[in-house]
Amino acid sequence: QYTLGVIDAPKVARKALQSFKGREESWLEKSCAEWFPKYVLPELQQAGRRAVNKHRQAGEFVAIVTGATRYVAEPVAAELGIDHVICSELEVDIEGCFTGRVVEPLCYGLGKVERTNIVAEREGFRIEEATFYSDSITDLPLLEVVTTPVVINPDARLRKIAKKRGWPIEAW
Repeated sequence: QYTLGVIDAPKVARKALQSFKGREESWLEKSCAEWFPKYVLPELQQAGRRAVNKHRQAGEFVAIVTGATRYVAEPVAAELGIDHVICSELEVDIEGCFTGRVVEPLCYGLGKVERTNIVAEREGFRIEEATFYSDSITDLPLLEVVTTPVVINPDARLRKIAKKRGWPIEAW
């Protein structure tokens, strides 16, 4: 359902996060650090590394923009030498425990555009002038805003739209 873009992501996130309620934030940090080398690191593609380096060498602002949380995204960013992560945020109480709530908006669909606009304003660039890479139809709102949308290993719906609009489609 996520791949098809027909899921109510905020509702699913709210339900899933109830199991996090009361758990220490350090629990998730540790869990992600443990599985990152085994499950995520092998999936990072050389083409992605080259794209990041190209943008960094051009002096551009480079960020990971993802519906995932920082617990997943920050290890990826560190591996790729990316200083900025725009992501979904989980609410943590003063004792360092999850409340079971997401900080709105979820970094998904239009929420991804909203969160990216906030960072763009703070960092002094316009997302309308940016390049954005995605594989999912759920990122269509952000792909439609940027100057250079690049589609990577797209799902079927995104591939169809990218072909129709003449967007670059790459296989990584």
